[in-house]
Amino acid sequence: MPGQSGRPAGPAAAAGTEAGAGRGGEARETTAARAAAARRARRAGGGRAAAPAPAAAAQADGSGTAPESGSRAGHTGEGREAAAARAADGGQPGGRSGAPAPGTPPEGGSGAGRGGEGRDPGAARAAAQGGPQRPAAPQAQVGPRGQHGAQAQPGGQAVAGAGLGPLPPDPVGTARREGDRLRFVGAATRRIARGIDLDEIVLGLCRATVPTFSDAILVYLRDPLPVGDERPVDPFVLRLRRTDRLRLTEDDTPEPGLLTTGPVVAPDAEQSPAAELCEVRPGGALAEVLRGVRPVFGDSAGARAALPELLGDGRGVPSGHRAILAPLRGRRRVIGAAVFLRRPDRPPFEPNDLLVAAQLATHTALGIDKAVLYGREAYIADELQRTMLPENLPQPTGVKLASRYLPAAETARVGGDWYDAIPLPGSRVALVVGDVMGHSMTSAAIMGQLRTTAQTLAGLDLPPQEVLHHLDEQAQRLGENRMATCMYAVYDPVAHRITIANAGHPPPILLHLGGRAEVLRVPPGAPIGVGGVDFEAVELDAPAGATLLLYTDGLVESRLRDVWTGIEQLRERLAATAQLTGPDHSPPLEALCDDVLDMLGPGDRDDDIALLAARFDGIAPSDVAYWFLEPEDAAPGRARRLARRALARWDLEDLTDSVELLISEVVTNAVRYASRPVTLRLLRTDVLRCEVGDDSPQLPRQRRARDTDEGGRGLFLVNRLARRWGATRLSTGKVVWFELPTPA
Repeated sequence: MPGQSGRPAGPAAAAGTEAGAGRGGEARETTAARAAAARRARRAGGGRAAAPAPAAAAQADGSGTAPESGSRAGHTGEGREAAAARAADGGQPGGRSGAPAPGTPPEGGSGAGRGGEGRDPGAARAAAQGGPQRPAAPQAQVGPRGQHGAQAQPGGQAVAGAGLGPLPPDPVGTARREGDRLRFVGAATRRIARGIDLDEIVLGLCRATVPTFSDAILVYLRDPLPVGDERPVDPFVLRLRRTDRLRLTEDDTPEPGLLTTGPVVAPDAEQSPAAELCEVRPGGALAEVLRGVRPVFGDSAGARAALPELLGDGRGVPSGHRAILAPLRGRRRVIGAAVFLRRPDRPPFEPNDLLVAAQLATHTALGIDKAVLYGREAYIADELQRTMLPENLPQPTGVKLASRYLPAAETARVGGDWYDAIPLPGSRVALVVGDVMGHSMTSAAIMGQLRTTAQTLAGLDLPPQEVLHHLDEQAQRLGENRMATCMYAVYDPVAHRITIANAGHPPPILLHLGGRAEVLRVPPGAPIGVGGVDFEAVELDAPAGATLLLYTDGLVESRLRDVWTGIEQLRERLAATAQLTGPDHSPPLEALCDDVLDMLGPGDRDDDIALLAARFDGIAPSDVAYWFLEPEDAAPGRARRLARRALARWDLEDLTDSVELLISEVVTNAVRYASRPVTLRLLRTDVLRCEVGDDSPQLPRQRRARDTDEGGRGLFLVNRLARRWGATRLSTGKVVWFELPTPA
């Protein structure tokens, strides 16, 4: 409402009104004349007019400032001219829409500037005369594309319309989008980096991108993947390793025409998966894109030909920037490709999304390279472990064996613990369990050397304490601080005795047939590698049906308990297990080993665990025949008669001819070189075993006799008639043995 002096009341009065009311008629005439001149010049020059001086524009605006403060269209020369003209007459001639001058009332409640007929000349005159005015409209509609118009914003400011060029970029929104991209790339690369093996890395890429970055992803990898410096094999074949897609509901069917014709590889194409294999043709479009390394949009010239080759014939991709093909390049070569897809109802990819795809592809490819190298190292470690431990335990006469091995961690398959069972002459068996300090590759290498040394020493039939002494010397030759603990035991099934020597190892536990478990008292000794220490052996009874348990300290010692507490818990666990089977039956070995490992709880796995269980069945005295023969010419005949009687007693007369022939040949050879009495022993178990021993260390060797030779055919006959045969050197000589199958 107007005030008492005819001025507009309140702050709603526009700046143009103040100028018209305060400067007098001369200012209004000058402004109107300049505005008219500007309109005539614009009509004559195709819409161009000379820019008014800043002072004149400020006077026309009535606010004492240049038009730039009231109109963004004044940033250019043409925009400043138009702004000056609109400030003079409150509109645009020729029916073009524009921003109304401050204080101009909207016509019909819809705002000024819709055309020539829509302008209100009376409102402009009222502003010039300083009369009352209605508030300015919040905004004006923009005219048709190609016309010079401006869009008004609240507060009377105008922005450039379609005719004045594109809208200026929003720095705040752009910065926000770029920040979101950076945060996404950081989170996605962290998720990819968490993977250890190949599948985890590919899964991390898929889960990180779907649906945040894309609606579907297809990951192709080279088949087979080259490892390290290996030369890749030809042809270059890509295999679809994994595909993830955003599941749609039944109502989310894409609009027709938004996807290319034919089968579409997209998140909603459930019935048309991509090809499983793709052979990259040398010099083809796909090979060129992969060689370029950089990701490309699906509608680029190279990708349009490469994607059908990758996905398979007859399969298209979404049109526009809705697909990205990103090569996966490792350290040395391209190892695959990733395809990112977006649905038509989602905004297409932007140029900066190519940088995001490049980052994801790079991290994925490097991670796959590491995973492949890690897999090869794990395979080598696994093979090394298998070769350093016995693949299968032997089945010696009179004893049953079972074993377990657990590494310290699933990722460390090689450790310093080992176990072994070595058959010895006389149906004996050597039981060995050792633990090299540490559980690394170095410990495994030392363990392999010590195990080989122990096998060699056992073949010499040395006493247990002598074996440990030579192992100690070998450990010192391997280098400083090569220390290990070892338990070496020899079981004799005929004598039902066991001889044990210890080198700093936890004591064994003997589980009797009635269920009683006892910790054997064995001299502890010093660890192998200390040097200058004597080892002591003890001989103990090994009753039939008893079970001996040899183990490493990883089974009984951890951060939560000391070694003696663990040994006592192990003894109680064995006794409890034996009670379940009754006093007359021994628990099964395999089940017993599993039950022992079940006692391990959380936090009890700090070291490798090696476990060796031996069930002593023994050989009954009635199944053993033993004689001494003097080294004379009559010894072979006497040996044949003794063997014939033993076979008759065991109801094995069917083997008489073969046994007499073989015993005659072996005893004859022993008498020829022996200087002391020759031993002859027959053992009846599941096979018939014959052992002939003498004091000569020279082992017999089979050779092919010539037609003119009178001898040299004895071992040939043994090799042809016996099921197995062999010769073992002892500390006091040698033993030659052979086995024959018993009748069913």
